[in-house]
Amino acid sequence: MSKARRCPGCDLLVLPEIATQGHSAYCPRCHTRLYRGGIARFNAELALALACLILYIPMVSLPLVTIRLIGQMIPATLTSGTVALAPTFPAVAILILFCSAIAPLLLICAVLSAQLSLRFRKLRLFKLSLWILSHLKQWTMLEVFLISLAISCFKVQEVADIYVGVGLYCLISMQILLSVLLTKISVRRYWDAWQPENEHISDKLDTVCHSCHLTQEALPHCRRCGSQLHHRIPKSLQKTWAYLITASIFILPANLYPISIFMNNGKRIEDTIFSGVAGLVKTGMTSIAIIIFVASIVVPVAKIIGLAYILLCIQFKQRSQRLQRMRIFRIVHWIGKWSVMDLFVIAIMVALIDRGQLLDFTPGPGAIAFGVVVILTMLAAESLDSRLIWDKYEQRTK
Repeated sequence: MSKARRCPGCDLLVLPEIATQGHSAYCPRCHTRLYRGGIARFNAELALALACLILYIPMVSLPLVTIRLIGQMIPATLTSGTVALAPTFPAVAILILFCSAIAPLLLICAVLSAQLSLRFRKLRLFKLSLWILSHLKQWTMLEVFLISLAISCFKVQEVADIYVGVGLYCLISMQILLSVLLTKISVRRYWDAWQPENEHISDKLDTVCHSCHLTQEALPHCRRCGSQLHHRIPKSLQKTWAYLITASIFILPANLYPISIFMNNGKRIEDTIFSGVAGLVKTGMTSIAIIIFVASIVVPVAKIIGLAYILLCIQFKQRSQRLQRMRIFRIVHWIGKWSVMDLFVIAIMVALIDRGQLLDFTPGPGAIAFGVVVILTMLAAESLDSRLIWDKYEQRTK
C-alpha cells in the first residue's frame, strides 16, 4: 500500500503515508480521498445489504401514508404516484420510479453480486457490480423522497386527515441502513481484494484506470480489470457542454410553463415553480417555500452556472483558483439530486389527491421540461473529468 499512485481527482503523482488502522489519505493538492482508513469488513456490508433487501419489499408495497379525503381513504405507496403519472407523463414517471425504487434496489443487489463474484472470481459480474456502485449513488434519492413526502403532507393537512402507514417506518429504516452502507463501501477496496495493487508495480506511472483506479503505464487496456485506458475521459468537455447547453434551453419552459394544475371545486389553479413558492408563502408555509425555492430554482441555476464557470476556465486555461473550482465541482455533484424534490412532491400529490373528486391535482407541461433539466445537469456533472481542471497547471510549471 505504499506504492505511488496518481490521484483520480487531479492526476497528481503522490506517495501517501498510510496508517494501517483507522486513517484515510487525501491528495495534498485537490483533497480527493486516495485511501479509506480502517479494515475492510465485507461481512458487515453484506449484512447491511441483506437487511436493506428485506426492508425493500414492505417499503415498496405497503402504504407510506393514508389520507381521508371527502370520506374516502386514499393510500399512497412509494410507487403509486408513478403509476398515476404513467399514462399521461411516462417520462416523468420513469425518472421518479428510477430514483425512488429502482436505483436503491440496484445498489443493494450490486453489493450482493460484488461479494458473490469476488468469492467465485467472476470478473464480468464483478466489474458490472462495481460500476453500479460507482455511478448510482447520486441517483438513489430516498432521503429526497422522505422530505418530499413531508412537504406533501403539509400541503394536504388542511383538506384531509393523514395517517402514517407501516411502509413509512420501513422507508425510514431503509434510508438509515442504506446511508450507513454507502458510507462503508469503497470500490477501491473491492478491487484490492480482487487483486492487490502491489501485484502491478511498474516503473512507469503514466495513467490511472478510470474503472479500478490502478496507476500503471500507458497501455491499451488495464492490467487488472481489462478496461480500455484513456489519459482523460474521451470527449469529456464536449459531452458536458452538450448536456449543459441543452439544460439551459429547457430551464426556460421549466420555469415559465405550469408545473402543476390544481382543481378545487371547479376552480383551476395553474402554478409555475415560482408562483407555487409564492403561494406557499401566502398560506404561511414559509419554511416549505424556502425549501422548494432552493431545490427547484436555486439549485438547477447554480449547477448550470457553476459547471459553465468550470468549463470556461478549462477552455481559457485559467491558472489560478483551481482548488476553488474543484470545490465547486464537488458541490455541484452533491446537490444535483435535490432538484428532483419538486417532481417527487408532484407524484405524491397525484397519488394522495384522487382524480375525479372535488379536489384534483395533475402535473403541468413544465414538469416535463423540469425533469429534462434535472437529468441533463446530473449527466453533465457525471461526464466532466475533474482532472482537466488541473492539466494546464502541470504544463505551465515544468
